[in-house]
Amino acid sequence: MKQSLAPARWYRIIPVVFITYSLAYLDRANFGFAVAGGMAEDLQITKETSSLLGSLFFLGYFFFQIPGAQYAAHKSAKKLIFISLICWGGLAAATGMVSNVTSLIIIRFMLGVVESAVMPAMLILLSQWFTKQERSRANTFLILGNPVTVLWMSVLSGYLIESLGWRWMFIIQGAPGIIWAFVWWKLIDEKPKDANWLTDTEKAEVEEQLLAEQAGIRPVKNYMAAFRSWSVILLCLQYLLWSVGVYGFVMWLPSIIKAAPDMDIVTTGWLSSVPYILAIIGMLAASYFSDKTLNRKIFIWPFLLIASLSFVGSYYLGTEHFWISFSLLVVAGGALYAPYGPFFAVITEILPKNVVGGAIGLINSLGALGSFAGAYLVGYLNSHTGGFEASYIFMAVALLLSTIITIVVVKSPDQLVKQ
Repeated sequence: MKQSLAPARWYRIIPVVFITYSLAYLDRANFGFAVAGGMAEDLQITKETSSLLGSLFFLGYFFFQIPGAQYAAHKSAKKLIFISLICWGGLAAATGMVSNVTSLIIIRFMLGVVESAVMPAMLILLSQWFTKQERSRANTFLILGNPVTVLWMSVLSGYLIESLGWRWMFIIQGAPGIIWAFVWWKLIDEKPKDANWLTDTEKAEVEEQLLAEQAGIRPVKNYMAAFRSWSVILLCLQYLLWSVGVYGFVMWLPSIIKAAPDMDIVTTGWLSSVPYILAIIGMLAASYFSDKTLNRKIFIWPFLLIASLSFVGSYYLGTEHFWISFSLLVVAGGALYAPYGPFFAVITEILPKNVVGGAIGLINSLGALGSFAGAYLVGYLNSHTGGFEASYIFMAVALLLSTIITIVVVKSPDQLVKQ
């Protein structure tokens, strides 16, 4: 990255994007703590229903990815995210006020709907601000909101449930989204040309470089042509399988830890935060070297393979070796998150602007389907086998397949899109 290319973008755009996505991720990750912290008993939720509720968010998330991404790409990512912030903050707080399972089902599904366009909209926004040599790092600072949020949320949620109960945890953690919507509207600009904090020269330099990059991307006629590309199809499948592992892990890690002997909810919160410290380090390192070398592939598949092998190790160790098994889960958690920046950089570098929004929406929607499958099936396997070993193997196989697809499909940009 050239230091002379509008350095103000990094401290004006990235912090706002980071906080916004952190608040979005909070509402999908704290459900696992509520289940482990008394919600299931209070609302008489069976283990099967608990698995469904944990995954319903991603079903709503799946259906509305592409329309939201298309709106962000062709109209306004800023406006879409503003509306989403208000809606998801209200729904998250409402989760703490439910009195029956039916209401909870509706709220969890609607949470997924209103958050569905946020990820693709954010990626599109960043692609309008940061160049190819910067994009992996920019994407990583966005997605870093995931592990950073789960890190502090894990600790805070444990204390909130212990002192105030699961209802107040949802209310307290939902309200900031509504307030932040207005901060977002005030601070964010859609494109460099809209920013009064950049000089005319800086605006021109950024726009010129982004335009030059588009000239080097092979044209794609329309969305259908992009969706028929084998590269896009395989990236969808790769991300689906990867997401099975990620959200099977995120949603059920608190329950896995809480099942250990003499484990209270506060200690569960602290231990649940540990994998995300490693995730933060891994994400920053992978994105830095990915941008430095522009070799995306080598910073994606090895991490997925490490996560797969870590789950296999936890399976063989079993519950009688809790601390060694937990250490492998920490490694798995860190490895699952590390490749996000390089992966999403690949998509914006192989497709032109006219179709990239829909392609990101499609890939992310298949990821949401994988997240639904991971969250539901891991919970199902845990409840029906009476242990966690079967779910470890399930996640390990999904991640191994994701690794193989990555090795096959992620190549140099000029090899990726074949019409």
